[in-house]
Amino acid sequence: MSAGHIFDSYAHRITLNYKCRTIAVLGGGFNHVYPKQNQTLSHQIAKDGLVITEYPPHVHPRRYHFPERNRIISGLSFGTLVVEANEKSGTMITVDQALDQGREVYAVPGTPYIKQTVGCHRLIQAGAKLVINAADIIEDWHQFGKYIKPVDY
Repeated sequence: MSAGHIFDSYAHRITLNYKCRTIAVLGGGFNHVYPKQNQTLSHQIAKDGLVITEYPPHVHPRRYHFPERNRIISGLSFGTLVVEANEKSGTMITVDQALDQGREVYAVPGTPYIKQTVGCHRLIQAGAKLVINAADIIEDWHQFGKYIKPVDY
């Protein structure tokens, strides 16, 4: 399992732990959750959030499905926060999709001594908002929130 999948799973678990809603976008059909050990997590998300896919239920996940599905993830989001990214990575593909969709892009700077921060530094150089703490995003969210109607669950 890649580090991205580990972080995705962790984020979903934390969100559910705090009784909040989360959305999972699958890279294959509903009958083939990837990685397989996330089957139970997928059921929990479906119960308390939303699980979606653009693939028919019988379709197995393929490597190229994940960059495709990331356009849906960025489209569902107000903005994309990049904590670590190699200069050429799936994360940077998602950032390009977010920008194409007119979404905000945020980046957390890191040490220049590891390659996983180069993508963040390039994004900041190109105009992504540098994030030091959550307030940097919340400030924009409040501005953005003026233009959307609250949803009554």
